[in-house]
Amino acid sequence: MSDEQTIAETPNAAAVQSSIPADELARLSDDIISALKTVYDPEIPADIYELGLIYKIDVEDNREVKIDMTLTAPGCPVAGEMPGWVQDAVSTVEGVSGVDVQMVFDPPWTPDRMSEEAKVAVGWY
Repeated sequence: MSDEQTIAETPNAAAVQSSIPADELARLSDDIISALKTVYDPEIPADIYELGLIYKIDVEDNREVKIDMTLTAPGCPVAGEMPGWVQDAVSTVEGVSGVDVQMVFDPPWTPDRMSEEAKVAVGWY
């Protein structure tokens, strides 16, 4: 198993120490999250990060980014396309060597995962 740094993960998970310098990892983390915020679910006026669709982001020592994500519903019409949108967006981040996006449905997504910003965007506040 290679060393990796977890940027975002489901609660109570531990991160593994990375050999990437802390300042570079912080910049990569910020840039990856910014890239994820450019991807929107076409049926909901909020980005996938604020919707809580990103379950885990790992940056490996070779700077490959591994992302676990879900959809608001397994039958979402863009299920086949969204991982490619995420891969394309994160691939533009300077210093990223590759992107692997895995679709997961456990645990199932619920609106509780949404940020306040997303709730405001969809009119739930």
